[in-house]
Amino acid sequence: MTTNGHTDGVSSGKAIETRLFINNEYVSCKSGQTITVKNPVDDSVVTSEVQVAGPADVDAAVAAARAAFKSGPWKSFTGLQRAVCMNKLADLMEANMDDLCRLESIAMGQPIVVAKIFIGLSISQWRYYAGFADKIGGDMFPEDGDGTYKLVRYEPLGVCAGISAWNGTHVFICWKCAPAVATGNTIIFKSSEKSPLGALAMGKLVVEAGFPPGVINFISGGGETGHLLASHMDINKISFTGSVQSGKKVQQAATNSNLKRVTLELGGKSPSLIFNDADMDMALTQASQGFLTNTGQICAAASRTFVQEGIAPKFVEALKEKFEQFVHAMGDPLAPNTFLGPLADRIQFDRVMNFLEQGKKDAQLLTGGGRHGNKGNFIEPTIFLDPPKESKIYTDEIFGPVLVVKTFKTEEEVVELANDTSYGLAAYLYTSDITRALRVSANLEAGSVFINGPFMPTINTPFGGLKQSGNGGRESGKHGLMSYLEPKSILINMTASSKN
Repeated sequence: MTTNGHTDGVSSGKAIETRLFINNEYVSCKSGQTITVKNPVDDSVVTSEVQVAGPADVDAAVAAARAAFKSGPWKSFTGLQRAVCMNKLADLMEANMDDLCRLESIAMGQPIVVAKIFIGLSISQWRYYAGFADKIGGDMFPEDGDGTYKLVRYEPLGVCAGISAWNGTHVFICWKCAPAVATGNTIIFKSSEKSPLGALAMGKLVVEAGFPPGVINFISGGGETGHLLASHMDINKISFTGSVQSGKKVQQAATNSNLKRVTLELGGKSPSLIFNDADMDMALTQASQGFLTNTGQICAAASRTFVQEGIAPKFVEALKEKFEQFVHAMGDPLAPNTFLGPLADRIQFDRVMNFLEQGKKDAQLLTGGGRHGNKGNFIEPTIFLDPPKESKIYTDEIFGPVLVVKTFKTEEEVVELANDTSYGLAAYLYTSDITRALRVSANLEAGSVFINGPFMPTINTPFGGLKQSGNGGRESGKHGLMSYLEPKSILINMTASSKN
């Protein structure tokens, strides 16, 4: 990989990139600020040289993206040419899979086995959107009785920006960058300050894939850098994935600047409804392994589990055993047999530990509830039973391996419990009655409902949330593509006389 001379701080000694990627070049930041990335396994320093994009750096990235959109070679690229670059980038990601996975593991503790799934999904999504690049049509409406022939063109917005959370960097890159460039836009992508390494490594691949300068830019930094993007007067759209609190700030900054288009994919406290007639083994697997994937650091994780009373005693006891078995799968995320890694950093570790202490006061602790080991950011898989409705462990997104379980009697009761939240990102239900499954899924207030299966975003369906889990459209699928296009109506008066 392209290098500025730093190594990853672990045994491989592989060089990593810490500079900003602007206009197809790696550059040192003008801000003079840097971020330290620590390996959450043991808090050892991976690098202290990740460059922070300040005002001048953001302006440079936006200027490069604007020039590429308005007057660079990209402006004249056909859809097929864009698709060639995108497919080449997907091929390069596949060829560099091991290195990209490793960067996620050492920066935020994502197990290699999980990183391969996430990056594999993103590769497929790049190819999916490449397939659209030369197939973006328009609409036509005949003159009918009004004598006006109507055309609708779908045009790129211009310069776009993407800001991501730390828990799935490459998924967020493809959700934001791939539809943007498929439709002819240019983009600046800012990764989370907790996991910037994988995004910065993409710059070399972008050049090798044949994208012209300025089309895709990668910068790093914290909330201040994100605000510079959200408030920039020459950015036409911003897509943000992260917390509700930060999403509101992005929305406000976008509104107060130039009313740029905004897409928000925010937090969740997703319910899982397990009925008496559910396949017990399947429901147990998804309530344990499915929930604990990425150490519970998934926005759509089913962190509230509701079990019908008829199976509750047996189910809860079996779930406890499952959680305790997964303790043995905790460890070094670089090891191929590790399923549970550490939390992303010390800040997230302390936050989750605070939830655990409060949870012990509010509810019955069934298993877990503490730190695992004596170093790093490992937390035991934890289950709380029957927390009160006002308890923070029941209402707030924890973003860690902490599950709450309640019982219910009737379908009507559990739908009300499931919807009693400010979030609406995802919901899950387990039943052998397909009629019930369809009926309940229609009544659940969630952007996605998974029936008898785990959370697994697909490349061709939209993803996003209701309520405070999202705003401004969807990502993924054709809906994600269309959010980077602006319709333009062209109306032709067919009754106007023509002059020879």
